[in-house]
Amino acid sequence: MDLKSNEPFWLLKNGLLASYPSLKSNEECDVLIIGGGITGSLIAHQMIEDGFATILIDKRELCNGSTSATTSMLQYEIDVPLYELTEKIGEKGAVLSYKACSEAIDALEKLSQLTKSRAGFKRKKSLYFASKKKDAEWLKKEYEARKQNGFDVEWLEAKDILEKFEFENTYGGILSKQGASIDAFQFAHELFMHNVKKGLKIFDKTEMIKVEERKGFNLITVDSGFEIKAKKIIYCIGYESKNLLKENFVNLKSTYAVVSEIDRKKFKNIGSTLVWNTDDPYLYMRTTDEGRLLIGGGDEDFYGAEKRDAILHKKEKEILKNLNKIKPDYHFYTDFVWAGTFGETKDGLPYIGEHQKFKNCYFVLGFGGNGITFSITGMEMVSLFMKNKKHPLSKYFKFGR
Repeated sequence: MDLKSNEPFWLLKNGLLASYPSLKSNEECDVLIIGGGITGSLIAHQMIEDGFATILIDKRELCNGSTSATTSMLQYEIDVPLYELTEKIGEKGAVLSYKACSEAIDALEKLSQLTKSRAGFKRKKSLYFASKKKDAEWLKKEYEARKQNGFDVEWLEAKDILEKFEFENTYGGILSKQGASIDAFQFAHELFMHNVKKGLKIFDKTEMIKVEERKGFNLITVDSGFEIKAKKIIYCIGYESKNLLKENFVNLKSTYAVVSEIDRKKFKNIGSTLVWNTDDPYLYMRTTDEGRLLIGGGDEDFYGAEKRDAILHKKEKEILKNLNKIKPDYHFYTDFVWAGTFGETKDGLPYIGEHQKFKNCYFVLGFGGNGITFSITGMEMVSLFMKNKKHPLSKYFKFGR
């Protein structure tokens, strides 16, 4: 499955940051991580921290799947509003899920400091605005739900949004203090390099072909014919899990993004704010470190990479038309356009934990707009799983829920 189009901004911006060998011998480990994106880098870091002999493999170059196409907006807000998630899974699970995403942003900041990261982690506020008059009513309900549960939020009227951000044609919105952005492609590479020094073994261009369950371990055969004996496998394969798990647990979507030319002056009003709206699919935007505006949206069902990429320029026009609604006099100069694939679950939550058909295995599959923050939570969860302990979110993130 091809997870990105031919011009992902982060891949072009950063180039080839590191390269690793393919597997050329039989290996043995406590933990084998399959998937070398941002999720794999975070889980590998945790396993090394916990003292496990860890190997990671990826069939591509590292981070060349969906991590190179992410917009890297770090939000505690889940795609399903808090009040609606409460109706779906109960208040306890909904609030725990939102708070886990909030705490994940703090944890990611600490990780970036630990690794002396140059990936541009930056604290930002988050503006979630009503794009239609009828949306303002339920968005105010969402504001009250968040405020009641201790989230640091402020309600802005349309005139406040116009004054603060120069956005027209809005109908009020929630301004949250918790949010951030990062270059996830670069940060994942930094985490890999940090942990290779501590004993992590990485093999790219190495594809899992077969897994045989043995007593107390799995025997994994890769495309070169060599084998890895692993006590546990952790699958961090994101949307490609759809190829491995046959049940209908996630809907694949295509999303589109454009990045402007550099112009710091134009974007100063949202330089420290993540922005998204109540449209379905929603428009979202953030600035980059070097002073570009990144805008995404236009989501639709995924029917294959060729069909997705064939409408790239049509989607660019659609996104910029939506931008024009709130910035009528603004001219956007496009520098990069790309598409990516993401997964949408019925409740906006990830799948983290065991699957009954896969012995000695865990899955860490972050979906929706919170893939990175869910993966941070996944670090904590897997760490507990490996010690035969439970996590309070397990029942909300499990398969078959």
